[in-house]
Amino acid sequence: MSELDDLTAFAVLMEAGSFTLAAQQLGWSKGQLSKRISRLETSHSVLLLHRTTRRLSLTAAGAALLPQAQALVAQVERARQALARLKDDMAGPVRMTVPVSLGETFFEGLLLEFSGTYPEIQIELELNNGYRDLLRDGFDLAIRSNVANDERLVARPLLAMQEVTCASPAYLAQHGEPHTPMELAEHRCLLNSHYSGREEWLYHQRHELLRVRVSGPLASNHYSLLKKAALVGAGIVRLPSYMLHAELGDGRLQWLLRDYQTRSTPMFLVHPYQGGMPRRVQVLADYLMGWFQRSTQALEKL
Repeated sequence: MSELDDLTAFAVLMEAGSFTLAAQQLGWSKGQLSKRISRLETSHSVLLLHRTTRRLSLTAAGAALLPQAQALVAQVERARQALARLKDDMAGPVRMTVPVSLGETFFEGLLLEFSGTYPEIQIELELNNGYRDLLRDGFDLAIRSNVANDERLVARPLLAMQEVTCASPAYLAQHGEPHTPMELAEHRCLLNSHYSGREEWLYHQRHELLRVRVSGPLASNHYSLLKKAALVGAGIVRLPSYMLHAELGDGRLQWLLRDYQTRSTPMFLVHPYQGGMPRRVQVLADYLMGWFQRSTQALEKL
């Protein structure tokens, strides 16, 4: 039996005014309650209260101790409520809208790593390349490349999306490796139909802009489909760096024309402006920031 419990018993007893009512509130027997009060008196060698059949009255020592015991009980209750709020804040849904290829890339981490750490948080992940109004549509987080001047939103830099030119070893063994952008005109290229100028690939080197006309057997607006086509040797493709660190790391795709720079697009993690972001949203935002940082570092080591 701890002294904290004894002080709690003393405070509840004096608030209730009788051993019977106090024991009921604490869920103890009257005998257990009486033993705690006696233990408290014995440990400090003082008499805290006078007991009669009709009423309880404090001694001078009891009157001095009671405010301190009551303050302690109130502090414990505040701590309990704070822990309850924290538990509630770490449970529940988090709604997030992200571009399709990004969501497909970090989905496995969300499902296994994040959800394993925070099992009470339910993630609602919308894959959508279109614009969503976070406040109107009820989203907690978004990943965007274009951040409008919207004072309702907060944008945190997430990564610089660089396009990587790559192909499978099987394709390169059959068709050879291009060493300059202009050689791409002689190769089978996989095109992104989302862009109106998909047949013109741009490269930079030493302040020089190089434009090359490309063509090939497949055009698609879906990055993952283009990556699958490249993996089976269908052609050369340009894909966002964030979705390639595994394939480049294990050699299933080879990074081509590394001396030539390609388009780099900043990406932002966006959330509605609010004074107190729910903890469950904050931990998910922190996880995503860390995931993309690790992804960028892994790519830089290749």
